[in-house]
Amino acid sequence: MKTVIQVFWAALAALALAGCETVQTTQGGVVGVDRKQTMLVSSAEVNQAAAQEYQKVLAQARQQGRLNRNPQQVQRVRAITQRLIPNTAAFRSDAPGWAWEANVITDEQVNAWCMPGGKIAVYSGLIEKLQLTDDELAAIMGHEISHALREHSREQISQQTATGLVVGVAAAAVGLGDVGSQLANMVADVTFNLPRSRADEVEADRIGVELAARSGYNPHAAVSVWEKMLKSASGGPPQFLSTHPSPANRLSDLKVYAERVMPLYQSARR
Repeated sequence: MKTVIQVFWAALAALALAGCETVQTTQGGVVGVDRKQTMLVSSAEVNQAAAQEYQKVLAQARQQGRLNRNPQQVQRVRAITQRLIPNTAAFRSDAPGWAWEANVITDEQVNAWCMPGGKIAVYSGLIEKLQLTDDELAAIMGHEISHALREHSREQISQQTATGLVVGVAAAAVGLGDVGSQLANMVADVTFNLPRSRADEVEADRIGVELAARSGYNPHAAVSVWEKMLKSASGGPPQFLSTHPSPANRLSDLKVYAERVMPLYQSARR
């Protein structure tokens, strides 16, 4: 026989699940990414938490003298960002109006990321160690921006919330007001620690090549940059690739979709 407490928690779980929303975060584009996603937390809550965490990262880098130290690198990253932003409208009409930010952190890591709401960081090690062309840098940034467009972080947080891994079902049922600080921690965890699913990475790869192509960057650079990463690795994949799909499958898929969006690139270059 169920106890009163068990009945109580079952009721709360039902309320939490009732709050789930199935959404279409982006338009499919030429690459045809149209998977619907189940969300339990709102975009506004996640974006607010991401903005707070982003400012913490910038403040720490600034304190350590590692924020935007190389003006040429900052100029490159921001110029590419400004070319990519308008073309995010092909996937979601609200994205060009996000409060976008792009900064460069001096760090030997081969890494880059985009938090929810368009908060971008590129590490100097990525640019320097791989000697990236603008097309290749745009490929990586397009991939990371695609994670934000698809709201993959919000989706991961929703999954964690629903299963009680980080935030209890009771908190999810009554709203996240009492656990806002935990939501900020979840955004940081998703950004820096937790692996993306294979489905998330494939979606970001495909949308990323289309976003780059629409912005006038050669989509085949997505292939060359991953080849560079693999060649630069010693004894295993670099950190940036450590949680991503297998290199062979990824390169094969990128080649197919890069070719598919070539007409967009050619049109953008006219």
